[in-house]
Amino acid sequence: MNGLIRWLEKYIVPVATKIGSIRWLVALRDAFIATMPATMAGSIALILNTFVRDIPTQMGWTKFAESMQWLIGINGQVWTGTIAVIGLIFAATFGYHMAKQYKVEPLSGGIVTLGAFLMALTQAANVTTALPRAITGAAAKTLTEAGATLTTVKDAATGKMVHHLGTSGWGFFNFNGQFGSQGLFTAMIIGGVAIAIYIFLMKKNITIKMPDGVPPAVTQAFAAIIPASAAFYVVGIFTWGFTKLTNQAFVDWVAKVIQEPLLHASQGYGMVLLLTVLVQIFWFFGIHGTNVLGPILDAIWLTAQYQNINTAAANPGAKLPFLWTRTSFDLYAWMGGAGSTLILLIAIFIFSKRPDERAVANLAIAPGIFNINEPVMFGLPIVLNAIYFIPFVLAPTVMVSIAYFAVTHGLVAPIKNQVVWNIPPFFNSFLATADWRAPVLQLINFAVGFLIWAPFVIASNRIKPDEIS
Repeated sequence: MNGLIRWLEKYIVPVATKIGSIRWLVALRDAFIATMPATMAGSIALILNTFVRDIPTQMGWTKFAESMQWLIGINGQVWTGTIAVIGLIFAATFGYHMAKQYKVEPLSGGIVTLGAFLMALTQAANVTTALPRAITGAAAKTLTEAGATLTTVKDAATGKMVHHLGTSGWGFFNFNGQFGSQGLFTAMIIGGVAIAIYIFLMKKNITIKMPDGVPPAVTQAFAAIIPASAAFYVVGIFTWGFTKLTNQAFVDWVAKVIQEPLLHASQGYGMVLLLTVLVQIFWFFGIHGTNVLGPILDAIWLTAQYQNINTAAANPGAKLPFLWTRTSFDLYAWMGGAGSTLILLIAIFIFSKRPDERAVANLAIAPGIFNINEPVMFGLPIVLNAIYFIPFVLAPTVMVSIAYFAVTHGLVAPIKNQVVWNIPPFFNSFLATADWRAPVLQLINFAVGFLIWAPFVIASNRIKPDEIS
């Protein structure tokens, strides 16, 4: 055991420490955290609609749902301004936190990434209408001169030649398809390029200098003009050229080539298990695993979760696109925090005879109920405590495996609502899924985790506090 810990400490801990100090990854994590006011407000709206629309409708209480249309409509408006446009919101917070990490003017940084993101989106609407018959002569000429296209096709039903009328117009963003979670990866990539140019020029001091006595807000705004303009033009040239060469917006290409494959891979058991184990190992050495790996958790699994949330909001009752999302880890693998340490605290109350462990448990149980486990991680401690290494890694691994196969086999509904991470277990799973089976799955996992933790708590009774290295 000590040999394994030394090996991990030599080869894994330095990597984790380095990852945790990469500024653009820290900015990425903080940018997702900064969207929380919007995501929480949107989540409240969706959870309310679950209780006043979805559940009553499923139970046949249609009149109650109809009487609550006013609240459902208000909740829909809140969703429209929050989770429905999460990609747009993230585009701004990403630039802000990148600029903040590199100690340049942050507000202009957020404006740069927001503008760059909008340049990468589809900016025109194309509509094709099937006409009942072919149009010829002056009518056809008038339509084509106005910018419409007429495509001659054979009607499958009648066998006659008819026209499809195509029209397009600039200035129409694909609100439902690109402003939400579908745009997150694009915001990261194109926003990352834009903010890198902005930061580079700001650091090189290629700015407009204002004389002393000018208000700071004016000085900062003028200083950002050249770096921001350069970033906008570089992105503008790229996105314009990309659309001309490929006949598609950059956001559509990113979604198809990068985002969809990554999200698809995230649904595999191997990816879920690997992420769970890495979080546990990092935490064991005192490194905040969920923070260090937060950029991966949020960029991939939180993106999948937003797609579920938006699908459920736009089409109640529709099949959700992803089975395993960001909150799935919190619900089923990390009850009480990483390692499911709430279970450990219960085991200590039942089996531990050590006064030091019981004293820590008494202090840590209240925060643990709300998924805050730093008191037990560093107070017991679990960090670098060899007796608890195996259950700390094994319990979440087994629990995430049980939950993964339960969800992927349709025994429990996937996540469709965003919930605050510190809502206590059992309540959080029902709110996130609106499925009574989710708390049952948590209870099963709790029992399994207890069986894993209990023998090691009993074994720790044989160890005196001063013998722990």
